[in-house]
Amino acid sequence: MEALVSIIIGVLTSCGVYLTLRGHTFPVVLGLTFLSYAVNLFLLVMGRLTIGSPPIIAEGMSGYADPLPQALVLTAIVISFAMTAFVIVLALKAHLEMGNDHVDGKHKS
Repeated sequence: MEALVSIIIGVLTSCGVYLTLRGHTFPVVLGLTFLSYAVNLFLLVMGRLTIGSPPIIAEGMSGYADPLPQALVLTAIVISFAMTAFVIVLALKAHLEMGNDHVDGKHKS
């Protein structure tokens, strides 16, 4: 299972980097989204999630689930959503002012 999750994180990261290095704005936004998915998955996996354990230490329980990774991922999801919305608005404004959707603004498509 660890190998599968590692491969998924690697594929998401490599696709995100590849799309971020593209010349047009939509692949850049999609690449940033893939990178945020990879980071969220990495944070969640690093928390060693346990199934069926309570998030609070109680009497008679042998283990507990650490709630910090879920809180970090939830915060990262909110931040990445806000970042994606900002980048989309910024890309739309740049497209309206420059007339194309190329990242450097010089290429006519």
